Amino acid sequence: MSFLDNLENNLKSLESQEGAHDSTGRQHRARERERAAARAAAPYADALKNGPYTSELLKQAARIGFAMRVKVHIAWLGSTLRLEARERRLELRPTSTGVVAVYLENSQETRTEAVDLAGAPEELVRRWLAAAA
Repeated sequence: MSFLDNLENNLKSLESQEGAHDSTGRQHRARERERAAARAAAPYADALKNGPYTSELLKQAARIGFAMRVKVHIAWLGSTLRLEARERRLELRPTSTGVVAVYLENSQETRTEAVDLAGAPEELVRRWLAAAA
């Protein structure tokens, strides 16, 4: 191998290492942003998981769904509470500013609204299930 070939290989190796360091730095910054967002949303996530609002929401979803003959499936995805009825979903997602209700139809977001965890969840369930009926 000639000197120029060796030099060229070394330069290529250095360039690929620099590219790897840049992408690693971007990934690190992205992870830090995700951690900061999770820390900011933690109080709302805890209130959603352990608060009286959620238990009342689940009771109302079962009661209203039964009256409408609609099976409501419930799942926790991390800190997000998902309710499903037919092709429609309602996801309660904790954010740094509070809990947001996200309405999805056929996996497409149709609208969002803020949720008051001190309020009554019956109206939220009725609005969501009225669209599913």
